[in-house]
Order: sequence, then structure tokens, then C-alpha cells
Amino acid sequence: MSVTPSCRERDNRRITTSRDAPLPPPDDIQHVPAAVSHHRAFLLAGAGVLYPVIFAVFVLAEKPGLGLGHFYYFPVAMVALASGAAWGVAAGLAATGLYTIGIVINPHFASSQVLTTGSVIRLVTLTTMGALVGWFATNHRDLSDRLQIASERDPLTGLLNTRAFDAALTARLELGRPFGLVLADVDTMRELNDAEGHAAGNDVLRRVGDVLDRTSDDEAQVARVGGDEFAVITSRPGSDAVRALCSRLTTALADEGISMSFGWAVCPRDGETSLLLFRAADERLYAQKLIRSRLTAAEVVALPSQAERLALKSRTG
Repeated sequence: MSVTPSCRERDNRRITTSRDAPLPPPDDIQHVPAAVSHHRAFLLAGAGVLYPVIFAVFVLAEKPGLGLGHFYYFPVAMVALASGAAWGVAAGLAATGLYTIGIVINPHFASSQVLTTGSVIRLVTLTTMGALVGWFATNHRDLSDRLQIASERDPLTGLLNTRAFDAALTARLELGRPFGLVLADVDTMRELNDAEGHAAGNDVLRRVGDVLDRTSDDEAQVARVGGDEFAVITSRPGSDAVRALCSRLTTALADEGISMSFGWAVCPRDGETSLLLFRAADERLYAQKLIRSRLTAAEVVALPSQAERLALKSRTG
């Protein structure tokens, strides 16, 4: 299903959107990977300290019936939480080995107490506990990762959502390097939804997202920031480079039979805050749509398709 080149009508008055409001600060989700890494390092370091401490206390102070060996469950659980089921089993085996060596060294225990039913039970419980804790921890991390992705992605197009895009934009600003912001709006989207239904409109939005994602620069960040509104952060510095990107995106979308209007802004020329950049890009987008709305169908020049461009190149080449 394609969208005709004509432009949908807009009121002359400016429509206030969420873009006109101050953007929130960077989302905490960007700090999650580092926080998780530090958490795992803390658990492993803690386990590395607890093993020799428990071993030394066991050798020096353990007596029959005291039960200091049960403290080995703590480092086993910490290793399993940090590294998963396999390492949890290994941590259980290590704890059992240290417990056995401690019995041999501790003068309060006879060597005959090394291989007993209690020792076998301790081996089974330590390794089983390590495996279970590690399995649950791994599944919890996998679920958290999926939820993390879902919280940052638009479910229809798979692009970044508004929340993640705002965080990405603020992160770019904090780097202090020049970059471009592009805003795009699908033309005649309302008419398409009214004429053919929202299923056809959703199909167009998915195609738009795919074209923007594969046509933009490799390091570009593409997002769907509204119903039929998209945004791109590009590392291209300078107005000419960003305008060239808009032209390339327009041509790629025209090959799919889709018409979009674009607005752009460049940091730091148009502003050094999210709000100023959004406003500058939105004003250019609105101006382009306003110009298009004043054109009649006869005045709109359709872009040539890819096949037409290739044919023209072969004739002139």
C-alpha cells in the first residue's frame, strides 16, 4: 500500500506537541549495563574474600556440632548469582573441597570424618543450591534484558521509542560534538487511515521505519516519536550534510511510493539543548508541510522512481 504524493491539510496555527515541552534528563536505563557489571564484580570479589576467611575460621574454631561450614553457602550463592548455574555448581564443589581440607587440618576432627554420609549430603546440597540460584539468576537477567529492550523500542517498527530517543539525544548533547537532528512526518497519513483502515496505515509506518533505518548512516539513531512522526540523530556535521541526508531519505521513500516531509536542525548552530533543536527542526518541518499544502496537484513534481533514474542514466551514460 503506497501513500500518494499530495500533502495532508494542516491548520495554519501551530499544533503543540510533546516536542514543545522540556525533555527529561537521560534515562537511567543507559546506566544499567555498567551497574550490572559492577554488581557482578562486587559479588565475585565478595565470594573471593569469604572463601579463605571461612576456611581460616573453620580450621581455627570449628568444633563438632558448631556448624561453621554452613557459611560456605554464602560465597556459593554469590558466585551463582554473578555467573550462572555452571559456575554455581563449581562454587559448590570448591566449597566442599575446602570443607574437606578443613576437616583434615582441624585437630578437633578425626580423619575418618572426611568421607561420611554428611559429607556427601553437603556436596549435594552445595552444588544443587549453586545450580538453582545460578539458574534463577540467569533467567532473571534474560527477562530483564528483554524488558529493557521492550522499554526502549517501538512495538510497531522496532525503532527506538520516544523515551529512548530523548535519552540518546541528551547523551549526544553531553558529548559536545556537532550532530544533526532530523524530524519527519508521513504525508496523507490521516487520509490513508480513513480510506483503507489502520492496518494499511501500520503497514506504511513499518515500511517507513525500515527505509529510514537502512538508508540513514550506520551510526545514526532512528526513532518513532509519534503516530506518524519519526526522528533521526545523525553524526553528519553541518547544514549541507544534514540536508543531503534528508534528500536521500526522501528519494528512498519515493521509491517505495511514500511521501514524507522533513525538518532538520544542527547542533550547535541551531541550539545546544534538546528543546531548541526540536523547535528548530519542527519549524522547518512545519514550513515544508505548509508549502506543500499550498501547492496544487499539478504543481507537485513527483520524484522519479529508481527504475526511471536507472533508465535515464543509461540513456545519458
